[in-house]
Amino acid sequence: MTDAAAEPVPTRNRALITGSSRGIGADTAVLLAERGFDVVVNYRDEKKVRRADQVVEKVRAAGGESFAVRADLTDGESVEELFRAVVREWGGLDLLVLNASGGMEAGAAEDYALRLNRDAQVRVLEAAVPLMDPGSRVVFVTSHQAHFIRTTPTMPEYEAVARSKRAGEDALRALIPALEDKGIGFVVVSGDMIEGTVTAQLLNRANPDALNSRREAAGRLYNVNEFAQEIAAAAVEPIPENRTRFVGDLSSFAPIPGE
Repeated sequence: MTDAAAEPVPTRNRALITGSSRGIGADTAVLLAERGFDVVVNYRDEKKVRRADQVVEKVRAAGGESFAVRADLTDGESVEELFRAVVREWGGLDLLVLNASGGMEAGAAEDYALRLNRDAQVRVLEAAVPLMDPGSRVVFVTSHQAHFIRTTPTMPEYEAVARSKRAGEDALRALIPALEDKGIGFVVVSGDMIEGTVTAQLLNRANPDALNSRREAAGRLYNVNEFAQEIAAAAVEPIPENRTRFVGDLSSFAPIPGE
């Protein structure tokens, strides 16, 4: 009979999800906990600590360990503090989900979208890499409207954000050779407009027909939890050859040469 005390204790993977106190990030955190991950919940607004703590409790209820860290990803010192907390609590990471994005918020500075959707993404990844071992993975979350912005025009209200997110994707893809040298996988999850997200709500406010028009063109749109399930799957399933996992209809988007 095997001595139970001598059997190895199963280890859980350690994940950090940026922008995970609500919406897609929050649902992804719970789904990853169900898949064997402990999750760091990141949020920006100090007024949202209660909301972040509620996600932490949901992760724990799903079987994972969790804690929340407030960090403004556009601020270098704040990002450093985020990763000091990760090292202090867990010592490293096995998964980084770059989910946080924005740029349509009222009162945002003219360059905010680019600072968040490009510069901050690179900053966070570069801070995470030293904490990740071979076999770890990075998942970058984007939209079809951003991924295909060079070949398919999008709504004027979203164009600046789309271009900034594509710039972020390009900057991250440029780091793939360095990630591969360390044995770290990289995958992009690109989705159509997602029902129930803040971005969809803002677009629909600026253009009241935006959501209905896209729904009719695509046949259907994924909701927050359905898209979160795709992100959680991308964290553990084999990486596609082109490193892009597409979620939703692509018939309205012109292919990108070379992809």
